[in-house]
Amino acid sequence: MTQLREFRFGVEMMGPFQGSTWAESARELESLGYSTMFAPDHIDEGYGPITAMATAAASTTTLIVATAVFAADFRHPAVLARELASIDLLSQGRLEVGIGAGYQVLDYSRTGVPMDEPRVRVDRMIEHVKVLKGLWGDGPFDFDGDHYRIGSLDGSPAPFTPGGPPIFIAGGGRRMLTFAACVADIIGVNPSLALSTERTASFLDAVPKNIDAKISWIKEAAGERFDQIEINSWLKHARVTSDSRGAADRLTSLWQAEPEEILASPFVMFGTVDEIVERLHTCRERWGYSYFTVQQPAARDFAPVLDRLVNLPR
Repeated sequence: MTQLREFRFGVEMMGPFQGSTWAESARELESLGYSTMFAPDHIDEGYGPITAMATAAASTTTLIVATAVFAADFRHPAVLARELASIDLLSQGRLEVGIGAGYQVLDYSRTGVPMDEPRVRVDRMIEHVKVLKGLWGDGPFDFDGDHYRIGSLDGSPAPFTPGGPPIFIAGGGRRMLTFAACVADIIGVNPSLALSTERTASFLDAVPKNIDAKISWIKEAAGERFDQIEINSWLKHARVTSDSRGAADRLTSLWQAEPEEILASPFVMFGTVDEIVERLHTCRERWGYSYFTVQQPAARDFAPVLDRLVNLPR
């Protein structure tokens, strides 16, 4: 039987908490027991993620910094590898690298960066990850792909973490999850979302039977490697409330699902602290989810859940 991982939690931060600086907000998350501060990578959301991560890491001592997630199309991997190795080195290993194929239509249309069809974007992301990992290895690296070519480049500086910081790949389609199963340290098992304009339809993919299928794809591709992979859930909806059924009822038209299915989804955590703790255990036992990312508005209210699961007396 696979040994269950310990729970940990992150927060996706669009900016500092009201009345606080970014550095103060990072320290508050650290004090509340959060493992990770995630910075988004969309043109119209939050700070630039590289600067945001570096500042948060410099302001804390244990907090991990991460992206949710870098869109591969917007940065050349040789340049990004150097920036990320620097953050990993200066933070002494407190970095996770989220990489995705890009899905936000406005990021492309507003910048003029061409948005290729999903197949090409995934092809490019796969090469992007290979280049990052190659440049974080030992010695000069060569790569000759369809999208990137690297000629005997010795990545500098070397990252603090041997082989480079953990790679976090999030996705919902079979091809993305199969690739992630082979190379990623952390997999965000999400509803399938090829384009931001298809967000409503993606909720149909968030119900438990579809998550069963996604986990089976990962297990099939990962083989013996599966036990080394950490499974993450990006909690679209998380709220401590005494009326979980009422909160789910308000999502039925959007999700086109019954409240029971919504409450059973690993992307929804409504309920009292006791109810949420029970559901988190259920998600871990059924699918392997142990790493949960909440959104900034829920970060403080969710702290009692952390007190039950990660802020344990030593």
